[in-house]
Amino acid sequence: MAPQPNAGAGAEAELPEYAGHYRLESCLGSGGMGVVHLARSTSGMRVAVKVVHASYARDPEFRGRFRQEVAAARRVSGAFTAPVVDADPDGGRPWMATLYIPGPTLSEQVKRNGPMDPDQLRRLMAGLAEALRDIHRVGVVHRDLKPSNVLLAEDGPKVIDFGISRPKDSELRTETGKLIGTPPFMAPEQFRRPREVGPAADVFALGSLMVHAATGRGPFDSDSPYVVAYQVVHDEPDLTGVPETLAPLVLRCLAKEPGDRPTPDELMRELRSVAAAYDTQVFIPAQRVRAAEGEAGAVDVREVPAVREAAAVREAAAESAPGRGADVPARWSVRRLGRRTGLVAGAVSLAVLGGLASVQVFGGAEPARKAPAGRSAPGGFGVWEAAPASKGAGMPQCSYAARVLLCARPGVVFALDPADGGTLWRHEAEEAVRSEPPGVSGGLVQPALDRIGTLEALDPATGRQVWQEDVPEYDGVRVAGDTLLLTRSDGTVTGVDSASGDVEWSHRIPGQAVPYFSAFAGDPSAYAVSAAGDGGRTRVTAVDPATGDVRWDAELAGSLTPVGAADGSVYLVAGGAVYGDAKAVVRYTPGTGDVRRVKLPVPVAQAEAGVRGDTVYLMGAGGSLVAVDMAAGKQRWRLETGVSRGSAPASDGRHVYVSAPDGRLLGVDARAGRLLGQTRPRLGAESDRVPAALPRPVLAGGHVYAGAPDGTVFGVAGLDPAGW
Repeated sequence: MAPQPNAGAGAEAELPEYAGHYRLESCLGSGGMGVVHLARSTSGMRVAVKVVHASYARDPEFRGRFRQEVAAARRVSGAFTAPVVDADPDGGRPWMATLYIPGPTLSEQVKRNGPMDPDQLRRLMAGLAEALRDIHRVGVVHRDLKPSNVLLAEDGPKVIDFGISRPKDSELRTETGKLIGTPPFMAPEQFRRPREVGPAADVFALGSLMVHAATGRGPFDSDSPYVVAYQVVHDEPDLTGVPETLAPLVLRCLAKEPGDRPTPDELMRELRSVAAAYDTQVFIPAQRVRAAEGEAGAVDVREVPAVREAAAVREAAAESAPGRGADVPARWSVRRLGRRTGLVAGAVSLAVLGGLASVQVFGGAEPARKAPAGRSAPGGFGVWEAAPASKGAGMPQCSYAARVLLCARPGVVFALDPADGGTLWRHEAEEAVRSEPPGVSGGLVQPALDRIGTLEALDPATGRQVWQEDVPEYDGVRVAGDTLLLTRSDGTVTGVDSASGDVEWSHRIPGQAVPYFSAFAGDPSAYAVSAAGDGGRTRVTAVDPATGDVRWDAELAGSLTPVGAADGSVYLVAGGAVYGDAKAVVRYTPGTGDVRRVKLPVPVAQAEAGVRGDTVYLMGAGGSLVAVDMAAGKQRWRLETGVSRGSAPASDGRHVYVSAPDGRLLGVDARAGRLLGQTRPRLGAESDRVPAALPRPVLAGGHVYAGAPDGTVFGVAGLDPAGW
C-alpha cells in the first residue's frame, strides 16, 4: 500500500507500508487511538493490524495501556475472540496483528438491517455468554463490551478490542477522576467505583448490548453522556421492545449491584437449549466497511430505533427440478387467479385488480411450455410471480436490460421474461449473499458486480459465457458506460473493456488517493470523492471511464456522497456528525459551477437515495421516506412508512416505490407523499436471517418488479398501487 495521508484521529505524517513483516493493504477502520488495517503476512495469510497513532506512541502511559491490551488479547485468544498472531508494543509505532475475521460488527448489522428477532437474540446472547466465560476464566475483565466490539462471524460472535480491559492481577490502574468506557454500556460501579470493576461489569454490558440488538437503542438512552451516566446508576432500564422470553434474563444482567447479576455460566444454563443447537448461519457476514465507526463521544446515538415487521404466513410454492445448464429454459406453470383470490390448493396467491396473474417456477431443466401468461401489457411486460425451484436464502437482486430481467441469488444468476416471469436461462455463480444485481455493459451481462475475483461476461440472450479474464488483484469494481473500473488498494485504477475483457488503461486518478467510483445510468462519467479529515470539504472528481481522464474536478463544502445524476447535474447527499445521517442534499452543475444546497429540517438516518429528474428521494432507517425538490429548494414531503428500513427508492414520476425487509413492495404518491398501497409480505423459510441488502425495485414498461426473502421475483402494475 503506497503511503497516504492519515484519515484517523491524531496528526501523522504518513501511514506505514509495513508493520513488522505484515504488508498493510487497506484500512478497515479508525478509532481514537489507532488505525486498523487489513494486511497480509509473507505467506499470504490475512490479518487485522492495529497501528497506534503517532501522537499516542509518544505517550508512556498509553504505551503501558497498549502493552496491557496485547497481553490481555493473548490471554483470551480462543474460539470467541480474534487470536493474536504477532505484536510489537515497544516499536516506534506500536502495533498488534490478530487473525482477520470477515463479518460485520453488531453495530453495523443493526444499522443496516434493523433489530434482530427473538431467535437471533437468544443465539447472540448464548454466544456472548460463552465468550465472557472464556474471557473471565483467564482473569480478564473486558470493561468495554459494546456493539462495535462484537464481530458477527460465520461461526458465531467474536469479542474484540481489549484496549481498556484489565487483568485482575494488573498493576496498571485507572487514574483518579478518569472514566474509561462507553456510558451506554458501562455498569454502575464503573461510575461509582472505577477501581473495583470486576467480571460482573461485563455482564451488565451484555444486558445493555442485548437491548441494543433487540431495539436499536440502549436501555438508558439520551444524547448526553452525563444523563446516561445518571440513568445507569439511578434509573430502571427501558426494556420496551425486548422479547418477553428474554426480558427477565436481560433485566437480571442490568441489576444495579454486581452480586445480583448472573454469571456467564448461569446465563448459559438458562440458554442451554439454544446454545446446544447454535445456528451459526443466523448472522449474515458482510465485508467490513473501511470507514471509521466514529466512536468519539460516549453515546452511540447512531443506532436508530426500528420496529420489526410482523411475521407473515408463508405460502407454499410449486417447485421443479434444479437446472442443469446455463442455456436451458426452466419449466414453468401458470395459475390463473381471480381479482381477489386467496390461497388455493397450496399455490402462491397474487391478487390482481381486474385481471389474471401467473405464478411461475424458475430454475428447472425442462424446456419451457408456452402457456397463457398473466395480464400482460403491450411490449411484453406483465403481472406475475416467479417462485424459485431451488431452496436457499437470499433476496433476488434484479435489474432490467436487453429486454430481460437479470437477477442474482446466492449460487445463481438468471434471466426472466418480464412478460410472464418464465426463466430464459441460468448461470451458476458463487454461493454468496448478493448486494447488487447483474448489469449489462458493452452489450454483455456482467454477472458479479458485487464480488471480487475473476471477471466474466455472459451473452444476454443465452447466458453462455463470452469471456473470462484473470485480472490483477483489485479491491473494488464498478460499471460505468462500456467499461469496468477496477480499483486497487494502492490507488491504481484499471479500465477493462466490458465487451472483450481487454485492459484499456491503468493509472492513478489525480487528486484521489484510493478512488471507489459511483456511476449512474445514462450518465457518461464515473465519480470519485474524497473528504477532508474534518469532513468540512469533499473533492469530487468526474472521470471518463473509457480513458481514465479527468473531466472535471471540484471542491464542495461538507462530507458528500454522490447519489445520482440528471440533466447535466450531479446530486450528492451531505452527511452529518452522526454516521450515515443525511443532513442536506446538494446539486452541483459542472457546466456553470452552480451549487444548490437544501438543508433537511430533520436529518434522515442512514439514508438510501434515488433521483428522478430534479427530485431526490431519501429512505431512512426507521421508515422515514423524504422527497427533496431541488428546483424549488425545499423538502417537499416526509412520510413515516412504518417499516424498519427500506431499499433505495425508485420513482417513475407519479409514484415512489420501496422494498421492505419482509418482501413487501410499497407504492407512494410522488406528489403528496401518501402511501397508496403495498403488496403482501413474502418471508422465506429462513425468516430468522436478516437481508444484508434490500433490492431496489425495478421499473420497466409501466410495471414494477421486485425480489423477496422467500426467493420469489414478482411484477405488479405500476399505475395502480392501491390495487396491489
